[in-house]
Amino acid sequence: MLAAREIKISMDGKGAWRDNVFIERLWRTVKYEEVYLRAYASVAEARAGIGRYLGFYNSRRPHSSLDGKPPIRPTSTSRCPMRWRHN
Repeated sequence: MLAAREIKISMDGKGAWRDNVFIERLWRTVKYEEVYLRAYASVAEARAGIGRYLGFYNSRRPHSSLDGKPPIRPTSTSRCPMRWRHN
């Protein structure tokens, strides 16, 4: 079916760990630092909580691989609060 539509799958081989290692590490962090610490009353509450956490994770949470800096931060000269730059 994929070949008929000229769609290529992204994995290098069956079960290639490199395709999932980064997202697996992210979700492990989300689970231990957010999900396991909360008792969400609904799916909507869980989505909102995880969304807030991901905002924190990307903009304020220190990352050891980045010398304690967050992966992104707002630009100080930007007029638009949604404009981001990498550290």
